[in-house]
Amino acid sequence: MPRHPKKILALLLLIAFQAHAQQYRWTDEKGRVQYTDTPPPASAKGVQKKNLNAAKTDGVEPYALQVARKAGPVKLYTSPDCPGCQEARKLLNDRGIPFGEISITNAKQMEELKSVSGGTGVPVMLVGSAVQKGFEERAYNAALDSAGYPKIGALKPRSQPAPEVPKPPADQASPPAAPTEASKAR
Repeated sequence: MPRHPKKILALLLLIAFQAHAQQYRWTDEKGRVQYTDTPPPASAKGVQKKNLNAAKTDGVEPYALQVARKAGPVKLYTSPDCPGCQEARKLLNDRGIPFGEISITNAKQMEELKSVSGGTGVPVMLVGSAVQKGFEERAYNAALDSAGYPKIGALKPRSQPAPEVPKPPADQASPPAAPTEASKAR
C-alpha cells in the first residue's frame, strides 16, 4: 500500500483534469451529440471546442473578480498630465483590474474628489470605501489584495486609456489642473 494515498489521488486527479482541459462537443453522422477530450473525426458536424482552463470564457469574468468588483469596485481619480496618475492607471491595467476613472477637469469633479478623499491631490484610488491617496505601488497592490482582487498575472492585462480632456469653449480659459500629491509636498 502506498504511504501517501491522498497525495497520489490528488496527483491523479490533477493529471485527469489537465487531460480534459480541452473538450470538444460535436455531432456524429447518426445525429448523436458527443463530448470528447480528443479532436473529433473529420465527418463530425457542429464542432465546438472549449478550453476549460481559460480564465475568462464566453465573456464572463472569473468568479474571484466578479466577487471583488461587487464588494469593492475600483475608481481612480486623476488629472491630465499627472505622472502618478499615469503610473496608477498602468498598474491597474497591468494587473487586469477593471476600473472607473474620473479626470478632474471641472469644479463639480473637484468637489466630488474633496468629498471622497478630503483633499484635492491626485491620484486617488477608491477600492470600495477604502481610499488610497497618491501613488505608491505597494499600497495600491495591498488595497487590491485586501479587497480580494486576483493577484498580478492572474488576469489578462487591460489597455484602458486615460479619459479624453474636454476642450473648453473658445471664450473660456481651461480650468486649473488638480494638484498631484507630489506637487502638494513642495
